Amino acid sequence: MQSLLGTGVALITPFNEDLSVDVDSLVNLVNYVTKGGVEYLVVLGTTGESATLTKEEKELVKQTVIKANAGKLPLVLGVGGNDTNAVLAELNPENLKGFDAVLSVSPYYNKPTQEGIYQHFKAIAQKSELPILLYNVPGRTGSNMAPKTVIRLANEFSNIIGIKEAAGDLVQAMELIRQSTRKDFLVISGDDAIALPLVLAGGAGVISVIGQGLPRPFSEMIRLGLKHEVTKAFDLQYQMMPVIDQIFEQGNPAGIKALLNKAGVIKNIVRLPLVIADEDLTSRIEKEYIKLK
Repeated sequence: MQSLLGTGVALITPFNEDLSVDVDSLVNLVNYVTKGGVEYLVVLGTTGESATLTKEEKELVKQTVIKANAGKLPLVLGVGGNDTNAVLAELNPENLKGFDAVLSVSPYYNKPTQEGIYQHFKAIAQKSELPILLYNVPGRTGSNMAPKTVIRLANEFSNIIGIKEAAGDLVQAMELIRQSTRKDFLVISGDDAIALPLVLAGGAGVISVIGQGLPRPFSEMIRLGLKHEVTKAFDLQYQMMPVIDQIFEQGNPAGIKALLNKAGVIKNIVRLPLVIADEDLTSRIEKEYIKLK
C-alpha cells in the first residue's frame, strides 16, 4: 500500500485527571500530527496503552480518531493478542469499519514456536478483510519472529502487506528486505532511532512514537530518506537523537506524554502500572523539545 509509505504515528491515548479518556486532547493530537505532515495514524497500539482500556473505551478512541481525521489520512487499527480466537473475533467488519489496515502484534507471554506464530497469523490472514501489517516487538512479547517466518507468511498471503519490525536489530530488518520476493512488501521500522538507516537500506518508513511529538522534523527526515537526500536527513536525525533516547528512558508512553504535555497537546497522565516520567527526565525532555519545535 503506497499510502503507508513514510511516517505513521502510534497515537497515545490522553487521559483526564479522573483517568477517563480525554476526548478533546485526542482530537488535538490528531490535528497536531496531521498539520505536522505525517502520512498515517495508528490507533490502539501499545503506545496507546490499549492493555488498560476497556472495550467501551477502545470504541470511544476509535470513533474519536475517525471523526477527527475526517478521511484525511489512512488509519491503521491495532488488533492483536495472545489468544488467537479472541483476535479473530475482533476481526469483524463492524469493528474494522473506518480503517484501512490492521496492525497485529506477535503473540506475547505464551512464547510460541515459529510454527505457532505462523499458524496464528495464517488464521488472521484468512479472517481479515483488511490488509495486515505484522508487528514484531520481542522486547515486549518475549519471542522473536524470525525472518524466515515473516517471508513464509508474506509469500503465502497477499493480504499480509508488511511488517512493523521493532526488534532493534538493523541486520534482521535488512534480512527481511533482502529475502523478500515481493516488491510491494513493506518493511517498516518500529524503532525511531534506526528508522532512517532502515529507510536508506530499502525500508518503507516508520511507525513512530517521537513522530507524534515532533511530527514536522521527524516526518521530513523520513521523506528525505526515501528520496535518498542523505545529508539533509542525517542532519535532522542527529538533532533529534537525544530526545529519541530520552522518551524511552523510563518507558513508553511516559516519555512521549511528557513531551506532548510540554507542547500543549495533552495532560501528562498515564494509567497504572505505568507512571509518569520523573522531574529530571521531564526537564531534559522539555529542554530538547524547545530546541527542536
